[in-house]
Amino acid sequence: MIEMGNGCLPLRSSLLSCGSFETTTLATTVMRSRLWWWNVRIHQAPTLNLQNCATPELSNSRRVWTSGEQQKGLQLEAKALAGGVVALGKFDALHVGHRALAEHAAEIGAPFLVSFAGMAEVLGWEVRLPVVARCDRARVMSLWAEHCGDVVPQEYMLEFSKVRSLSPEQFVEKLASELKVKGVVAGANYRFGYKAAGDASDLVRLCQEYGLQSAIVNPIMDASEMSSPVLVDDSSREKGQVSTTRVRKALANGDMKRVAELLGRRHRLVIRPDKYVRRDNLISVPAVNALNQPPRIGSYECSFVLEGAGATLDSDSLAGNVRLEESCITLELQQPSLVDTITQQNLIVLDFLA
Repeated sequence: MIEMGNGCLPLRSSLLSCGSFETTTLATTVMRSRLWWWNVRIHQAPTLNLQNCATPELSNSRRVWTSGEQQKGLQLEAKALAGGVVALGKFDALHVGHRALAEHAAEIGAPFLVSFAGMAEVLGWEVRLPVVARCDRARVMSLWAEHCGDVVPQEYMLEFSKVRSLSPEQFVEKLASELKVKGVVAGANYRFGYKAAGDASDLVRLCQEYGLQSAIVNPIMDASEMSSPVLVDDSSREKGQVSTTRVRKALANGDMKRVAELLGRRHRLVIRPDKYVRRDNLISVPAVNALNQPPRIGSYECSFVLEGAGATLDSDSLAGNVRLEESCITLELQQPSLVDTITQQNLIVLDFLA
């Protein structure tokens, strides 16, 4: 039986088509090609913020969100920060170093992660898929609550174009007078102000002048044997600390154990089932439906997370395989009768096992 959803092309012969691309499902030649394979299992998951996973119309080329679009839906009202403690950073990967900032902020007051929207566009950086899907960030924050005195950290975005020209003193004044925060937390290597003129010592001094509490947190070092310096740009190198650069490099290497160590949790891949094609026990979706960075091509074991599954489905009933090509992601289920369960979900979610 062949069924198509949302405009997929018809199947031809032994080929399973996915939009304008085709994949041979059973041929040995495909088994030897550049594919991602994962063994998957099913478990119940907390609800994702589907509104924050809304995507524009997909094309045959990968759609990459602008950094501003990545943060849409994360914004709080400025008044929500009043009396809170802000941790400053970029917070793309939400790794263990970022979590340490949230922990220290929670020791002083209500923790907020404050970062900047639109930096890539203003500074001309390459815009890439985020490490954490936008709709999954609230789940990560809830996981951090146990490290933050059972308080779930919140996120707040400052428009980079509006604060870029501020001097270090003007920036701290904005935190104190406009946002009315109680305290500020940053990493020891944090730079701020126009052209990164301020460092951690300046932040402590200025916070004291404006009556704010402050804390400078030493970086969490990467304990891996692979923790040699990673080139960040032409003028600087990391010094062995956990960083988003290291997370992305580990993903690019397909080292999911290392990724889990850096993140402090399993890496979760979120995929939209738009334009799916099904045949028997196979479901294929365009690879452009991935909402965050996947690992490199290779074989992986992971858990397939079905939102709202409850106790009605056996944990082994959706076991199967997932393979990813450059243009198509295909799920292969052991029980064809359960394919409808997958295609009716808003999201396909995979947790990689180290």
